[in-house]
Amino acid sequence: MQFFNQYKVLDKSRFCIDNFSLVPIRFEDRYDIMKWRNDQIYHLRQSEPLTKEVQDDYFNNVVSKLFAQDKPNQILFSYLYKNECIGYGGLVHINWIDKNAEISFVMNTELEKDEFHKHWSIYLDLLQKVAFNELNFHKIYTYAFDLRPHLYNVLESVGFYKEAILKEHCCFEGNFIDVIIHSKINSLLYLRKANSDDCKLFFDWANDKDVRNNSFSPESIIWENHKAWFENKINSNQSLLFVLIYNNVPVGQIRLDKEGDVWVLDYSIDKKYRGKGLGKKIIQLVLERTSKPIKAVVKPANFASIKVFQQNNFLMTEGVYQNERVLIFNKK
Repeated sequence: MQFFNQYKVLDKSRFCIDNFSLVPIRFEDRYDIMKWRNDQIYHLRQSEPLTKEVQDDYFNNVVSKLFAQDKPNQILFSYLYKNECIGYGGLVHINWIDKNAEISFVMNTELEKDEFHKHWSIYLDLLQKVAFNELNFHKIYTYAFDLRPHLYNVLESVGFYKEAILKEHCCFEGNFIDVIIHSKINSLLYLRKANSDDCKLFFDWANDKDVRNNSFSPESIIWENHKAWFENKINSNQSLLFVLIYNNVPVGQIRLDKEGDVWVLDYSIDKKYRGKGLGKKIIQLVLERTSKPIKAVVKPANFASIKVFQQNNFLMTEGVYQNERVLIFNKK
């Protein structure tokens, strides 16, 4: 059976980030894929172990036909490091009318323990090039049995939102378990969770002159103190930190810290991107992600932030903070 090296529906046959790439699924990788699927059958919609005969039949009679179709119901790739296949996946259950598709990915089982986050992150970056840049899909999503909570951390770290929980939706080993759906909309602007690699980014934003002037602690921040503070924040369940991404560039941050029954909000926009309405948008995006009661404390001279909170329909009252008169904005 002949396999083509390009899908008719795609203009490109290889999508790359450094030494990692997605290429149209290779026939030669079918038995590795079979082994990985059998190893990880517990989290897949696969009722029994695959055999070589079943795998050959699937590749020869299903996969081979996808390459020439105008609107295939799935587009599958081999995930390569250099030229070695270390995983596979693609876009499945494609809805060409509504421009959405489910994400599928299985990596080499030996990489699951120590390199799970790394490879899922790279793979998702590559697959978004296919879905959003090449196919102009509106939305991609994952449909995952609630068995791998570490997967949700990866998804949310690269801008996916937890869209839904389907309660007791699937039967697993005699018990009904939830299905978690995460999704991402094709957008130039989105939030992702902050991670340890963002420490210097937050440090630079925090030490911006205008940010310090509007802070209640205007002194410059020391790097060593910031590192300890940042590590504590991203590992605390009392804080939520996000980075605003615009055109694939980090352009701002927003933080929620739990104080009693409310979450205190702090945000800033990179000075190169101010005046574009991103302050209003970053607040909107965080409000879409949480229904928590939120409070912000703003200096009366910080006109830009006052306008942003008013535009997002926060209730304003006057108060005192650190012996200064302040404006307090609440959203419930």
